[in-house]
Amino acid sequence: MPAHDVLIIGAGLAGQRAALAAASGGASVAVMSKVHPVRSHSVAAAGGINAAISVDDDWRSHAYDTVKGSDYLGDQDAIEVMCSEAPAEVFHLEHIGVTFHRNDAGELDLRAFGGASIKRTAYVADITGQAMLHVLYEQLMRRHEAVETFEEWFTTSLLLDADGRCCGVIARDVRSGRLEAFNAKNVILACGGAGQVYAPTTNGLIVTGDGIALAYRVGAPLMDMEMVQYHPTTLVDSGILITEGARGEGAHLLNANGERFMEKAAPNKMELASRDVVSRAEQTEIDEGRGVGPDKDGLYLDVTVVPRRRTLEALREIVNLGKDFAGVDITSEPIVIRPGQHYIMGGVKTDVDGRTPIEGLYAAGEVACVSVHGGNRLGANSLLDTLIFGRRSGEHAAARAASMGMPHANGAAQLRRDGELIESIIARPRDGRRVSEIKQELGELMNREAAVFRSQEGLQAARESIARLKEEAGRAWIDDRGTVFNQDVLGAIELGFMVDCAEAIVLGALERTESRGAQFRTDFPERNDEQWLKHIDISLNGDGPGVTYSPVTITQWQPEERKY
Repeated sequence: MPAHDVLIIGAGLAGQRAALAAASGGASVAVMSKVHPVRSHSVAAAGGINAAISVDDDWRSHAYDTVKGSDYLGDQDAIEVMCSEAPAEVFHLEHIGVTFHRNDAGELDLRAFGGASIKRTAYVADITGQAMLHVLYEQLMRRHEAVETFEEWFTTSLLLDADGRCCGVIARDVRSGRLEAFNAKNVILACGGAGQVYAPTTNGLIVTGDGIALAYRVGAPLMDMEMVQYHPTTLVDSGILITEGARGEGAHLLNANGERFMEKAAPNKMELASRDVVSRAEQTEIDEGRGVGPDKDGLYLDVTVVPRRRTLEALREIVNLGKDFAGVDITSEPIVIRPGQHYIMGGVKTDVDGRTPIEGLYAAGEVACVSVHGGNRLGANSLLDTLIFGRRSGEHAAARAASMGMPHANGAAQLRRDGELIESIIARPRDGRRVSEIKQELGELMNREAAVFRSQEGLQAARESIARLKEEAGRAWIDDRGTVFNQDVLGAIELGFMVDCAEAIVLGALERTESRGAQFRTDFPERNDEQWLKHIDISLNGDGPGVTYSPVTITQWQPEERKY
C-alpha cells in the first residue's frame, strides 16, 4: 500500500500549491488527479488575481470590498488572512516565472474588476489561470524527488481509521481499471467545485463535485452550498465564459433598445458591480422582454468601445472564442451573452488552515468553504483563494505529519465495497436510463429552479425531482464494460457525486428564506440579517442531509446595505 505524509486529491492551483508547501515543510507528498495536472480546471481561469500591490491600495480595502461583495456572509477573519497575504503570494508567483502583464513604466499592470474600489487585478492577458498553472507545474517537476504524482487516478472513497480520522483513500487507475488503497497521515481535497451539476456551465467536464461529495459521505459538513454564482457573461448556447476582463477593459452591456441598463441597477459601478448584481440585472432585462438574439434570451456585450489594439493585446483569447463559438469578431461587433453558472461559493467547511472537522482531512480551493466568498465571490478572488489556502493547508498538513506516525488504514473492506460497486455498475441491465440522460435532466433542472432567481415552489419541485433522479442514478446503465480507460463507469460514479451536491444546494436554498448575494428568493426579496446572518451547514444524517447553523465571524465591518 503506497503511504505518504500528505496525499493531495486534485492537481489544479490549490493542489499544486499545497504540494509545494508541504514538500517545503519536509513532508513526503503525493498528488493524485483524474486528469493530467495542466488539464485541471484552473487552466480556464481567465481574468486575473486580486492583490493590494498598488502604492495607492491597502489590503484592508481589498478585505472590505470582499466582505461587501460577500453580502456580509463571508467570515471576516478568513478574509483578512486572504487579503493580507495576497501581495506576497502574487510577488512569489512573479518571482518563480508567471509573466504578469506590465505597464509602460515596467510595473505590474492592474485591471479593474467587479466590486473592487480600485484597480487591483494582476493578469496575464486573459489566460491567467493557464499561465499560473504551468509555472506551478514546472516547480512541481523540480520537486519530483519529494512529490510523487499519480496522474489519471480517480478517487472513489476516503478512508477513516477506528478513531474517525482520515488516513487515506481508495482510488482507481483509469488506465488499467485497478483499484488500490493509499495510506496517508493527511489528505487534502483540492479537486474543484461542482459546476457540472448545472447545464450549461462555464466549468469543464471534470468538475463534478467529487471532493465535496466524498467529504460529505464520511461526515464532513458542507457550508453555504446554496450560494451558486452565475457569471454575467457566458455564450448563450454553450455557456462558454467571456471573461470579466472584457468589462474591466471598458466593455458595455446593452439591451435590445441599445440601453446601458446597468445605469439603473448600479449607477456608481455600472458593468463592474458585483457579479450577482449584474447577473440579476441582466436576467431582469431578459425576463421583461428586452433581450436580444433569436429567442430574445441574451444581451449584447459591446467590446468595440475598447480600443482594438488593447483588445488584441489583453483579451486575445476571447477574440478567438468569439470567432470560433459565436462567429463574431468582438473587435467590430457586439457579442450575445447571458448569465451562466460559473462557481460554487459553498463547499466543505474548513478553517483558515484548511482543516475540516474530520482530523487529518483538509480542503482548499473551490471544493472548500472557508468562507471568504460568503454569498458572492468577487471576480479574481478565486485564484487568490486557491493559492493562499492551498499553501496554508500544505504547510499545516506537513507540520501535523511531522508530529505523528503513519496511521493504520485498514482499506481492505472499503476496497472490496468500491470494487463491488464498480462491478455492479458495469453489470447493470439496460432497462433504466443512461447516465448522460440523467445528468442532462439534472443540469437543466438546476439551471431552471436554482439559478439567478429562485422560489419556494420551484425549489420544492427541484427537491422532489432530485430524489427521483437519485434513485434513477443508482440504476443508470453504461455502454463500456471494459477496464482500460473506462470513462463510462467513472461517469456513473460522478453522477452520484453530482446528485449529492445538487441535493445540498437545493436544501440550503429552501432553508434560507431571504435574498442575500447569489441567493435571490422572489418570495423573500429582502436580506434579513436578524434571522439569516449565519451559515447553513449541511451534514449527512443517516441516509439524508441534516441542517445546522454556524455564526458569521465579524471582526471590523458591520453589515450595511450593499449598493454599487
